[in-house]
Amino acid sequence: MIRSMTGYGKGLLDIEKREYQVEIKSVNHRYLDISIKMPRILSYLEEDIKKQISEKIKRGKIDVFINFQNNSEERKDIKINKELAKIYINQLKELAAEEKISANIEVVDISKMPDVLTIIADENDEKIKCELIQTTQQATDKIVKMKQIEGEKISKDLLERIDKIKNQIEKISEKSTGLIDAYVVKLEKRINEILKTEEIDKARLAQEVVIYADKCSVEEEITRLKSHISQFENLIANNKNEAIGKKLDFIIQEMNRETNTIGSKANDLEIINEVIEIKTELEDIREQIQNIE
Repeated sequence: MIRSMTGYGKGLLDIEKREYQVEIKSVNHRYLDISIKMPRILSYLEEDIKKQISEKIKRGKIDVFINFQNNSEERKDIKINKELAKIYINQLKELAAEEKISANIEVVDISKMPDVLTIIADENDEKIKCELIQTTQQATDKIVKMKQIEGEKISKDLLERIDKIKNQIEKISEKSTGLIDAYVVKLEKRINEILKTEEIDKARLAQEVVIYADKCSVEEEITRLKSHISQFENLIANNKNEAIGKKLDFIIQEMNRETNTIGSKANDLEIINEVIEIKTELEDIREQIQNIE
């Protein structure tokens, strides 16, 4: 089952007055890039969160937003940043002197300044780690499910387009088989017009036909195209939650290369029109593949 690279998942946990919220958003990206925004008191768990996510998501730009409220009273303390408080006091006194206003500064006022008071919990609490991992897993499972649902839609579209290409290849194969016979008829007619005679050097004619056949034959390209299509279909059908976007993109590049060769070799308008149709489908497939994990 293929998976889209775009998705969203949210995990919530409220236990013993500890509240966790984990949001995960994913968009297209060439590699796996995980960015986490979380409270500083949980920053020591960043690598654990990344590991948890990377076990289930293999490619994409992943943005993780973590909120944590610890309203429990166990193992809490309040730390006063006295040095920072003194800086606030001195700066406020200087401002008061410059503006000639009252410098009546209360301790309560200073305590409301940013980063003066910090609630300290046990940052190495194994319980908090387990609960955050649990919430992250919940969010990850939800985003993976969304990616799978979107992946199923993409898979269906890709296979439909591949079927169209297979039909067009069969048409090219059928038309290419008659190119040699048509060329022989045209060549004989042209020789008759130029030489004003129906006596033709059959050996020379055969030599020209062989040269032409070698130049315009597209059987090898058709065989390789069919092989690439088979690989493409097998990757989609037999995928077990692996990241196959890059592999599919490479196969489409090879299919496009073989199609270009057919277009350059086939001296036939109908075949060239079929080549244009194939290239159009391949371009649409490639755009879809950019959203596959």
